[in-house]
Amino acid sequence: MTTLRSRIIAWAGRLYMARTRKKGFDLSRMSFLPESVLMPLRRHGLDPVGELATVREKEPISKLPVPLAANVWLVTGYDEVKAVLGKANAFSSDFTNLIGQAGASTDQNPGGLGFADPPVHTRLRRLLTPEFTMRRLGRLTPRIHEIVTERLDAMEKAGSSGEPVDIVETFALPIPSLVICELLGVPYEDRADFERLSAARFDLFSGANASFGAISESLAYFREVVKKQRQNPGDGLLGMIVKEHGDSVSDEELAGLADGVLTGGFETTASMLALGALVLLQDESHFAALKDDDEAAERYVEELLRYLTVVQVAFPRFAREDMEIAGVPIAKGDVVLCSLSGADRDGKLGPDMERFDPSRNVPSHLAFGYGIHRCVGAELARMELRAAYPALVRRFPNMRLAVEPDALAFRKLSIVYGIESLPVHLDG
Repeated sequence: MTTLRSRIIAWAGRLYMARTRKKGFDLSRMSFLPESVLMPLRRHGLDPVGELATVREKEPISKLPVPLAANVWLVTGYDEVKAVLGKANAFSSDFTNLIGQAGASTDQNPGGLGFADPPVHTRLRRLLTPEFTMRRLGRLTPRIHEIVTERLDAMEKAGSSGEPVDIVETFALPIPSLVICELLGVPYEDRADFERLSAARFDLFSGANASFGAISESLAYFREVVKKQRQNPGDGLLGMIVKEHGDSVSDEELAGLADGVLTGGFETTASMLALGALVLLQDESHFAALKDDDEAAERYVEELLRYLTVVQVAFPRFAREDMEIAGVPIAKGDVVLCSLSGADRDGKLGPDMERFDPSRNVPSHLAFGYGIHRCVGAELARMELRAAYPALVRRFPNMRLAVEPDALAFRKLSIVYGIESLPVHLDG
């Protein structure tokens, strides 16, 4: 099993690198969009582009110049984003709002929680929530630490020759995918496929059709997994739901829930692990403090979540009625896009929020969203990050970047921000 898993991890890494390094920029489905619309997805290194802060300070709710029948609003202020995301009755997230737009069709509906409204959302979330309580997640804690240790061993082996080791390929990608294998009860040998599918859906490099295609392929895969779980329920999340709820939840709903867990739990955590490691490598004092202080991990993780906010924009909201948000009139049918990365840098949260500062009392950030659609797997992500960062710096206390910072390549136009590779020397 170890040899097989190593081959899978290597193959998955090659697939990922091939995807992120492909040349060209196909905006065939988005070529009509002005730069102001794409701006919330752009960054300079770890930081949102300066235009985002400018827009937030001038107009925390601003109208985007999109050639569509409905108005499209960009919300960048912290209070304003919370106001929108907290109004589940006033805004719809249902996938049917996208059908006929952006290349979306009925058969591409991912199901799950992200694109569902109450009462469907309420019923499905009740199925998942018990599996994400700290008591249930506690059973994963030993396995998470084992997975982290296995990846550190793999990094040490890869760096034994003195050559640089890529944190993305050897550490950041495998940890969350292996954890989700454990959580869902998915075979390890299938991990490479759902790594690829998770990454592809967030990448707007290939236009909307490629993203929707990845969703459709992922759902087809999970339908097969669900069929197997129906026949022989395991101890993972899918098996537990089958055991406890039986036929009251359909195969299609289960596949959508599994896909949603993959969506929320793999690419986001992988990006956090890699980008968080880069933040730590940029300042020796941060690196040293995390290495020596057993209680520092929680504070570091929360500030990293706020500072990086890798999920840059929340799923679109569609106004159900005429209303006002912070004095701005929103009409029924208008589309509202909430910039989570912009909101988490809002000066209303405190001084100098553009800077990473683990000593601050971290405010209530929006890295996991807000309201009824707040990420159900937030605590699982925290568990992985709190286990991974201290273990990484303690195993490799002299680790340093193997390239100049300017040579690092970051993801472009992706809803989930990330870095293509992070080569390091382990011995300093």
